[in-house]
Amino acid sequence: MKLAAELAAFSARIGHDFHRPELLLRAVTHSSLSSPTRPSNERFEFLGDRVLGLSIATALFDADGQAAEGQLAPRFNALVRQETCAEVARDIGLGDVLKLGRSEMLSGGRRKEALLGDAMEALIAAVYLDAGFETARDMVLRLWGGRIADAETNARDPKSALQEWAQARGLPPPAYLETGREGPDHQPIFTVEARLTTGQSETGRASGKRAAEQAAARALLARMEAEND
Repeated sequence: MKLAAELAAFSARIGHDFHRPELLLRAVTHSSLSSPTRPSNERFEFLGDRVLGLSIATALFDADGQAAEGQLAPRFNALVRQETCAEVARDIGLGDVLKLGRSEMLSGGRRKEALLGDAMEALIAAVYLDAGFETARDMVLRLWGGRIADAETNARDPKSALQEWAQARGLPPPAYLETGREGPDHQPIFTVEARLTTGQSETGRASGKRAAEQAAARALLARMEAEND
């Protein structure tokens, strides 16, 4: 009863009432808890990735009738990448309902980016199998929300954009310095500082060093653009 109530509450949160609740249960079941009678969500990930891709590609294609393929591709990649799927998963509290084995749970599985991203794709597949493509697409568009409208901006690589900004003003490329690392070895959190030779700097924190550098670059670029408006 507790499991059924938990999944029903989650269904309400994502705006889809499952006709076949077993599909949702499979979508949130990680391989660490799977068994012959309780399959994991791995096959659903494969299908959900394709449903997500078609949903996002169609939305981008319809939103900008003038964009060339070279403009649409980076926007698409920014919206379907694992990091974005994990962000959406966090927005809807997907990690809270994941069914994990004990070791995966103790290692912080509910917060792992890869695990959340995969589960988000599996959830999309579950909705697709339960109610068809249009319903799954509508859920994707609803949950991705403003990310689609902001895709052109989000598609820019922050480190490249910051370097281009600096070079356009005759400045050397920014420097990146790891200033902190915390958490267990299997799930570290990095803090990185991005600094210009003119002295301005910003920091970023993320579960990977590259992601932390990107976060720092994004913050510093936003600051410099605001100051130079």
